[in-house]
Formats: sequence, structure tokens, C-alpha cells
Amino acid sequence: MCLPHRPLGEDFGWLPIGSVGRRISLPNAIEGYGIIMQEQPVRDYFHNIWRTVYSILVGMRITLKYCFAKTVTLQYPDVAPALQPRYRGIHFFEIEKCIACDLCAKACPVDCIYIEKTGPRKIDKETNVAAGGLMTRYAIDYAKCMFCALCVDPCPTDCIHMGNLHDMSGYDRESMIVEFTELAKKGLQTPQPLWMQKDDDQLPDWAKTRKQEWVDFVHSKDKLSNDHKRRRQEMVKALDPKA
Repeated sequence: MCLPHRPLGEDFGWLPIGSVGRRISLPNAIEGYGIIMQEQPVRDYFHNIWRTVYSILVGMRITLKYCFAKTVTLQYPDVAPALQPRYRGIHFFEIEKCIACDLCAKACPVDCIYIEKTGPRKIDKETNVAAGGLMTRYAIDYAKCMFCALCVDPCPTDCIHMGNLHDMSGYDRESMIVEFTELAKKGLQTPQPLWMQKDDDQLPDWAKTRKQEWVDFVHSKDKLSNDHKRRRQEMVKALDPKA
């Protein structure tokens, strides 16, 4: 047993002796209980080494397990990337349901969401479509976005979602800003990667399927789910009431 080095006669505090803790002074602890203070520098040295190595092994156990595991390479883009069900990719934005309340922009920790409107908008409970002022801009700067999904939860109309698009590349910083209002004019809810904008004949089968899913609004689950034409009309109306 090793005790802290304190001057003799100084109150030691609580000293566990067996299973009982008593408040005694250091001389009493030595004289009354026959405790001999011995230093074992060699043993302590190797004991500290063992504790350090053991802590590293415990911390690296999972890492070492995967270091010797068989690697699996996906031949992307010929083969679709393996995405988890809760993957957080480039957003899907349903502009026809957006009421421009700015809650998503206020929740964003990096201020990468930009919203502009001509007036307040209100959701119609029967059609689940927003009406009122026009959406003049809804943009997200993906050079700043950290894909935390904090913008999704506070949305009262459930119009913004984390998508399954992982590929977002461009030639400059300006191309990292996605103007969802411009996409809505084309009938799209999410941007398409540069390489997916080619003719379908030049794309692998999985890319053709995913591209068609984006066009068919398969991720929108509401009253307009089976009426693609009506949804596109409402998307344009959110930008121009004369459309």
C-alpha cells in the first residue's frame, strides 16, 4: 500500500484500512497499523507500460478487426453505391408544400439555406398544397452544408427531406449553390450530378432507374403521389401564379 508523501503529523484524511475508512493522522497510520511504505520503481514502471498497451489495444480492437477483414470494392459508377436506409444526401425539396416559414433556415447551424418570398404562404389541408405569396428563391449552399438534417425536423409541412444523392461535384464554388426554385421550373425536386445529365444510353442501368425515380417523385408521400402532372403544375404555381 502506498500513501501520499505528507509531513508527519498532518491530517491525512480518509484512509481505507481493510474494508473500514477511518480519519486518522499519518503517524498513527504508520505506528498503529504497522504500515510500511515501500517504493517499487521497477514494478511500477512495467505496470504503467502494461496499462498503456492494454488501453491502446482496447481502443483499437474494432480498428484492428477491420484492418484484416476482406475488402470489398464497388465498381462505381458501373455499380450503384451501397447507401444505408438513413443516409443523409443532397436534399429533396417539395416547393409546392413549402410555406416559407424560415424554420429550416433558422435551425441550420451554418446558415447555408437562403429563402426569399413575396408574401406569407399557408398550407391547404385538403390539397396539401401551399398558397399565398410566391417563392422567389430557395437555395442551399452545399459548400457549407454539413448534412446534419437539423433542417428537416422543424419543417411543419414536411417539404424538405434528406435524399439519396451522394454525388455533388462542380467546377467552381458557385456551382455548389443549388437553386431549388430553378429546379422546380424543370419539374425536379433534387439536382442531378453532372455525369447523370448525359443521355440515358450512356448511363448504367442503376443510374437510369434512380434518375427516373427522381422524375416520378417516388420520395413524395402525400395526396399528389399518383398525379405527377398535377404536382408539376403546383410546383410552377409556387413560382408564378399565371402558369
